[in-house]
Amino acid sequence: MDDTGLAEFERHRPRLFALAYRMLGAAGDAEDAVQETYLRWDGADREEIRSSEAWLTTVVVNLCRTWLDSARNRREAYVGPWLPEPVPTGGGELGPMESAEQRELVSLAVLTLLERLSPAERAVFVLREAFGYAHREIADMLEVSEANSQQLYRRARQHVRSERPRFDAEPARARELFERFLSAARRGDVAALESMFAADVVSVADGGGKMTAARHPITGAARVARYLSGLFHRDVEGLELTVEEVNGAPAAVARVSGQMLLIGAVDGGAEGISAVRLIVNPDKLAYFGRAAVRNA
Repeated sequence: MDDTGLAEFERHRPRLFALAYRMLGAAGDAEDAVQETYLRWDGADREEIRSSEAWLTTVVVNLCRTWLDSARNRREAYVGPWLPEPVPTGGGELGPMESAEQRELVSLAVLTLLERLSPAERAVFVLREAFGYAHREIADMLEVSEANSQQLYRRARQHVRSERPRFDAEPARARELFERFLSAARRGDVAALESMFAADVVSVADGGGKMTAARHPITGAARVARYLSGLFHRDVEGLELTVEEVNGAPAAVARVSGQMLLIGAVDGGAEGISAVRLIVNPDKLAYFGRAAVRNA
């Protein structure tokens, strides 16, 4: 590829990855989608392309729609609960995180909800909510009518809003709550943990059948408190436990001798912590580990 074409693609690469990740909820697959888009850009007659942004966005979003169809079959056979792959966001990997809405849209909670949308609904929702495209532009990208784009968006937005958790809008307050939670879990203080939880709190663990993890969600403040106390209140040689920004929110990142072991995140609101998400599947932690090395 000539230097001009390469420079133009590289200018768009971060946004393409951010879009593909929101579409797929899988960082490794998002990287693959961006690479495939690069290959198509390399083979295209770029003199005929009026807008590189529109062309590249159209290619990557439609690749992701196709991949989502096949991903559904794979996830039906997935062992235990499925959670998105976590991404470090302190360095701007997924774009600006200046508002509560921007952080919420990349949260593990909302990305999990997006799994329930059809590929077309998810594409319209992501393009509209996260990137601000007009329905006329979205309709051209997806080869649907503008009215159909609006209808898909309304359905997707209604579904996500009906189940969307409410987050603490202040990052400093969210971090303070998380650090208190993690401290209590590390001490094995079941009573302190229970006092931080909403009555219907749920804990979900994603081990993918590759690591020991609860195969079903654990619900209720007392049960979740006992479970997390047993999980975190143990001595592991070489364990390093830090609080880092993951998908726009503070999360526990556990490493053993530098190798990724676990990422744990919570949803917190006025009623306390309503959900805990634990990712221990090593395949899901691989991108985070590579990104941490790159950013070091």
